[in-house]
Amino acid sequence: MQVKRNGDISFWYADLGAVPAQRPPLPGDIEADVAIVGAGYTGLWTAYYLKKAKPALRIVLLEREFAGFGASGRNGGWLSGGFGWSREKYLKTSTRQGVTGMQKAMAGCVDEVIRVATEEGIDADIRRVDNLTVATNPAQLERVREESETIRSWDADPERIELLDATATRARINIKNVMGGFVIHGQARVQPAKLVRGLAAAVERLGVPIYEKTTVTAIAKGSVTTDRGTVRAETIIRATEGFTAGIPGEERTWLALNSAQIVTEPLSPELWREIGWEGHELLGNAAHAYCYAQRTREGRITMGGRGVPYRYGSRTDVNGRTQQATIDQLHTILTTLLPQTAGCRIDHAWCGVLGVPRDWCTTVGLDPKTRIGWAGGYVGLGVSSSNLSGRTLADLILGNETDLTRLPWVNRKVRRWEPEPFRWLGVHSMYQLYRIADQREAAGLQHTSKLAALADGITGH
Repeated sequence: MQVKRNGDISFWYADLGAVPAQRPPLPGDIEADVAIVGAGYTGLWTAYYLKKAKPALRIVLLEREFAGFGASGRNGGWLSGGFGWSREKYLKTSTRQGVTGMQKAMAGCVDEVIRVATEEGIDADIRRVDNLTVATNPAQLERVREESETIRSWDADPERIELLDATATRARINIKNVMGGFVIHGQARVQPAKLVRGLAAAVERLGVPIYEKTTVTAIAKGSVTTDRGTVRAETIIRATEGFTAGIPGEERTWLALNSAQIVTEPLSPELWREIGWEGHELLGNAAHAYCYAQRTREGRITMGGRGVPYRYGSRTDVNGRTQQATIDQLHTILTTLLPQTAGCRIDHAWCGVLGVPRDWCTTVGLDPKTRIGWAGGYVGLGVSSSNLSGRTLADLILGNETDLTRLPWVNRKVRRWEPEPFRWLGVHSMYQLYRIADQREAAGLQHTSKLAALADGITGH
C-alpha cells in the first residue's frame, strides 16, 4: 500500500496545517524553582497545576525539539482514563482499596482534561465516546469476556462496562466476522496535537517559559545541564517518556517501544453508512498484537499498532517516518476488520515511541533527597494518565499530602531493563510469539494460545 505522506511528525500536525514555529532556546545559565525536562503532556500538565497552585513559583520547561514533538503529538487520540497495567503488580505493594482508588482517579482524568480544555479555550476536537473492544474469533471472545469481568470487578462504577453479543457489536461498527465485544462508557476522542499545543499556550499564559531546541545532556541534584546553558533549580522533573533512554544514565530505565499509525482519506457518506460507527467509538481488538483506531473529526479512520516494535538500543525514529512493512501491516489490519475500506487511499503514516518500565506499570515520584522527580512509562495510556501525573507531581513538589500522593504508583521502584542485545531479543521474541498466537487463533484455535503466555513471561508483560 502506497502512502501519500510518511513521517513529518504525524498526521495530527498536517491536520493543523504545519509543524509549529519553534520557540527560542534557553538563553544561557538561569535559576528557577522547578525545572521540567520534556514539554509533552506530562511536563505541561505538571507546570500547569504547579503554577495554578502557586503562581509565584519560577518554573521552566526544557524541550529538545518543540512542545508536543513526541508521543503527545503522535498518539491515537484516546482520552480513555483507562487502566491498562497489572493490578496484581500494584497490589503487591498496596491494598485493593489503593488499586481501586488509582483506577478511579485514572477514570476521572477524562472529565478533568475536558474541564481544563473548556476553561482554557482549547479546541482539541474532544468528543465523549465509548471505547469498544471487539473479538473476531473464539479465543478473542474468551479474552473479551474475561477482561470485561476483570474490569467490572475492580471498577468503582461497574455499570460503565457492558458486554455485547455479535449483533450488538455489529450494530455499532460493521466489523467483519465479529463475534462480540465490550464497551467502556465515559471516555473521549481527541486530536492530540491540538490538545498539546493548546496546553502549551495555556502554560505560557500563566507565565511559564518553554525553551525549545535545547538538548539536556545531564540531570543532577540541583542542576540541569544543556547545550545552551545550565538551569539551577531546587526541584527537577524528568518528563521524557519514550525518549528517556537518550538521557545519560537513563539508558535502561524505560524501553522505547515503537507504535505506528496510518490514516485514510475522508470516507464518503455512502461508505460510512456501510460501516456504521455512528457513535465515533474508540476501537480496539482483542488480538495479542493489539490495534487501536478512531473516527476523526472530518471522517477519516486512523489505525495504529506496533509494526516493528523496538529499535536496538532504544533508538527512536526520524521525525515520525515509519517502515513500508509497518504501513502494509496496518493496512492489512484495517481491511481485515473493515473490508469496506479496501479501496480507500492512505493519506499519511507515522510512528513514535512510548515508555515501557521493566514491569510494564507506570510510575510517578519525587526523591526527597535529590528533589529529582519523574512520571511516565505509560505503555500507551499517556493521554489521560499524564494528567493525573501532573496533578500528583504538583502535590509532591509542594509537599501536600493528598489522596493522589498516597496512590500505589507513587514512588514505586522498578528494576532496570537488561542491557543489549537481551532486551532487543526479548521484545522482538515477544511480538513474534504474539503474531504466531494470533495466527493460530485466527485459524481456529478455540482458546488463548499458550504462546501468548510464553511471550508475556519473556519480558514480564
